[in-house]
Amino acid sequence: MILPTIGTKHLDTVTHTLLSVLHAIPRRFDCILMCNAANAIFGAIPRLTATPLALNVDGIERLRKKWGAAARRYYRFSERLATIIPSAVVTDAEVIRNYYLKQYGTSSTMIVYGAESERIESTAVLDELGVRPREYFLFVSRLEPENNAHLVIRAFENVKTDKPLLIVGDAPYAQKYIEQLKATRDPRIRFPGAIYGTGYRELQSHAYAYIQATEVGGTHPALIEAMGVGNCIIAKDTPENREVVAETGIFFEDTEELRRQIQLTLADHALVVRLRACAQNRAKTRYSWDAVTDAYEKLFARLVSARL
Repeated sequence: MILPTIGTKHLDTVTHTLLSVLHAIPRRFDCILMCNAANAIFGAIPRLTATPLALNVDGIERLRKKWGAAARRYYRFSERLATIIPSAVVTDAEVIRNYYLKQYGTSSTMIVYGAESERIESTAVLDELGVRPREYFLFVSRLEPENNAHLVIRAFENVKTDKPLLIVGDAPYAQKYIEQLKATRDPRIRFPGAIYGTGYRELQSHAYAYIQATEVGGTHPALIEAMGVGNCIIAKDTPENREVVAETGIFFEDTEELRRQIQLTLADHALVVRLRACAQNRAKTRYSWDAVTDAYEKLFARLVSARL
């Protein structure tokens, strides 16, 4: 069932979560999983009914550039509530787990995201976009400033290649920023918008290399999905991305280094092939959905047993 929301930047998440919690309470679920520290305050409702609650706090949301001073104060307040209200705190990366332990003295259960580890061979969306397998670079993200699409575009404008760059994604509250991105005069840089489902998996499966430029958050699903289908990973050098990719990709700090790393992948195909295999193997061993499901089942069973 899809519940309504108030579709604005500041109210979308919290209103939908509130309605979801109110919808869930009379159904007397054994346990509730809630995501995003911003929603911690609504965890008080199931706790009042003695329903165990696990809260996945996600990344450190107050660091996102899209938020103003008031929103950042709310996120700081919500972080504190996230350590008090839930029955259990879930983090998706060691970096985030260490943050909550150091900042608030709160232990958490770390459960990463999962990813499919099989490439999809169909190419319908590639045909529609006019690109060929292994002949394009791929960037996937919400098109918001902290995800650094502008940095990727500036770097790619100075790369010597005929391969295009696909900037896949959108953002409902960042139209001015998106207009600035699309102002590039480089015809190789294309904006197909948000693509989901099979089309998205096709793009991930057939890219020459995948660029991850986020600087805020924990484990980014698109990154491990790119690894799962065997992409060569070029990632911004953050603790979170380092934790996920480890030695199976290459990293950059700024625009010029990203340009050099892209150029390196074009010059050294053997490196690209090796990194693809290493990334896929890491995704299979560390980010399998079976392992993620087992971890959540164990957590829920523990929470329910503690209530009995």
